[in-house]
Amino acid sequence: MKTTLETERLQLRKMKTSDAPYLFNIWSDPTVTRYMNISDFESVEQATAMITHLNQLANEHQAIRYSIILQKTGDIIGSCGFNHFDFTNERAEIGYELGKHYWGQGYANEAISTIIDYGFKELALNRIEAKVELENESSVKLLKRLNFTYEGLLRQVEKYEGAFHDLALYSTLACEQTNL
Repeated sequence: MKTTLETERLQLRKMKTSDAPYLFNIWSDPTVTRYMNISDFESVEQATAMITHLNQLANEHQAIRYSIILQKTGDIIGSCGFNHFDFTNERAEIGYELGKHYWGQGYANEAISTIIDYGFKELALNRIEAKVELENESSVKLLKRLNFTYEGLLRQVEKYEGAFHDLALYSTLACEQTNL
């Protein structure tokens, strides 16, 4: 599994525990975490624990999460990756978030299209899925731009912050990606 992917403006690098202070700033922002299935982080230690957990999943080939880093400055502006692999069925689920100061600049599109390309071309995936809260219009627009198809509503599929949440399921198939 590749630990680094490059784009014109970004480097996607497998998370390191030294990224924790930067990711904490993102994961503690309620504007960013509003549509994530986590509560706002209250300490850098929580970010370190999350990174350690995600890296354990990567070591077991169950998932991989990348820090999104600006090439020009080296600033960590978010994270993205595969939340879950099902290699038996050649599919994976993606997830992503950016610090709010970086919204609307095309970084999410650049990062996510890169991991999609990597998933289909190098990991031999056939299907990539994303689960999105219905109110997360920006994420829905991004997925549609990336040729994802709405498949339906997953009713009360996840529980966090003491409540069940409905999620919309989107997917794209290798045969549907025109850049492959």
